[in-house]
Amino acid sequence: MKSAILTDLTKCIGCEACALACKEINELPVSAPMNMLSAYTWSAVEHRNGVNIRRQCMHCEEPACVSACPVAALEKTKEGAVIYDAGKCMGCRYCMVACPFGVPKYEWDKSIPTIQKCILCHEKALSQGKEPACTSACPTGATIFGERAALLREAQKRIDENPGSYVPHIYGMREAGGTSVFYLSAVPFADLGFPGNLKEDPYPKLTWKVLSKIPNIVSTGGVLLLGIWWIINRRIKLQDENPPSV
Repeated sequence: MKSAILTDLTKCIGCEACALACKEINELPVSAPMNMLSAYTWSAVEHRNGVNIRRQCMHCEEPACVSACPVAALEKTKEGAVIYDAGKCMGCRYCMVACPFGVPKYEWDKSIPTIQKCILCHEKALSQGKEPACTSACPTGATIFGERAALLREAQKRIDENPGSYVPHIYGMREAGGTSVFYLSAVPFADLGFPGNLKEDPYPKLTWKVLSKIPNIVSTGGVLLLGIWWIINRRIKLQDENPPSV
């Protein structure tokens, strides 16, 4: 089953239960602000124009971050989640540049930083047939978990049955080729800080149209980055194996 999340902003009360549940299951510091995405807050609740807005990774159907990663540290799973393997990451941050939603964040304050983002509780819940911590914790049903096609039908049903309560648009249905996270709102999404004017074609296709015209640069750059990544990791390994004497 390809899973997804539907967040109805008209039902969100801004309690931040979803953000707190995310921190607890992923062992993130509670002290980090929960009103903005960061390396230590993967699910956030922002308050803008009188609306409580839940922010998280959109888990694109064809993720630009996955296509941009030269070492396959990011992966789109069969369940729908876009997950991340820090052990493979070389810190190039191409995923941050590629993401049209500005989701991946970098641990700038760490000596050996990695990329951080919502992984839809893949390891601890989704892969075991359970729902993510955020949707399980929501007390009002503002954010719900389910099968992607079923949630799209539910979103359209709410719009059809309550035309005065929603803008007639399911955000995430077609943006960037479609995502696994959808939004409904009574306020235009542009007024809430959602990226507008996104293409409906998957962004990886656009990326490769450009990259195919500069194969030599891409190949040389990839080899160089892989070399730097190997050298850095080799040094770290040697330091671990031969700690300085006291």
